[in-house]
Amino acid sequence: MTPPALPLPWDRIDTVLLDMDGTLLDLRFDNWFWQEHVPAVWGAAHGLSFAAACEALAPRFNATRGRLEWYCIDHWSRELGLDVRRIKHGVREQVAWIPGAEAFLGRLRALGKRLVLVTNAHPETLAIKDSHVDLTGHLDAVYSTHPFGAPKEDPAFWPRLHVAASFDPARTLFVDDSLPVLEAACAYGIGWLRAIRRPDSGRPPRDTGRFAGVDSVADLL
Repeated sequence: MTPPALPLPWDRIDTVLLDMDGTLLDLRFDNWFWQEHVPAVWGAAHGLSFAAACEALAPRFNATRGRLEWYCIDHWSRELGLDVRRIKHGVREQVAWIPGAEAFLGRLRALGKRLVLVTNAHPETLAIKDSHVDLTGHLDAVYSTHPFGAPKEDPAFWPRLHVAASFDPARTLFVDDSLPVLEAACAYGIGWLRAIRRPDSGRPPRDTGRFAGVDSVADLL
């Protein structure tokens, strides 16, 4: 059973590490893009119905989950024979904040917290989204996992981030919607962890397992 999300001891937290998709930005865009838009475009290019395209693509997608390739638009451009970068740029207007997330960042900044984005998204995916919502303008530092050679799910990532971002794990809060990612952060010793129950505003809340969960980052304050 998911434990309750008790109030955080903000006086004992200096750094806040934040995921992007599903934590600050609505995962509704990514779910639509990869589960509907890309299969439709790829299917049309191969003369397949939407259902047939989804069935053909599912094994390819499942084979890369949890690996850096899953998040890499260069990988999927090669794999699918599509210009994923161009396709994503063309629909960037659908990228949106999770309700309350932008105001949440402003409130944390007023409290003097260091705000650090840590995302598995490819740097160019981050740039496309940032061009629409100005995400990085609200943050003190931004890290994509791609230059580190490992996603957040991989235990190897966390010591590399620690060196680059220079934070005290015991005085750090990390917020993410992925349970495997939270497990890796917990194993590394991040002091405070919270899971997002509603990463996609169009879907019902999810079970966050052993991690205390909130519907939105706004609920953390």
